[in-house]
Amino acid sequence: MDFPALQRSLADRFAEQDKASGLPFLVSVLQEEVGELARAVRQGDASRAGEEAVDVLFMALSICNVAGKDAESALRAKFLDRPMREVTRTWEDLPRGGS
Repeated sequence: MDFPALQRSLADRFAEQDKASGLPFLVSVLQEEVGELARAVRQGDASRAGEEAVDVLFMALSICNVAGKDAESALRAKFLDRPMREVTRTWEDLPRGGS
């Protein structure tokens, strides 16, 4: 399955419920999932971190669906179609390395 098909499948299954829940609720759940991901990373649990990253991706795609955003096109435009120096220029103050 390709990425747009994945996003459409999630919309087919969850969009009605997600729209009824609303963006503020979806963002709250996303924040909770990011917290769980951060906790797994801090605890050095790579397997759980991977599972939590999937939850974060699911919530991000749910938000994209409610907002009417094509996630693949937006990701390509923002991160793949621009020169690397433009994408990473604001990352210069971030720590490097480590896991």
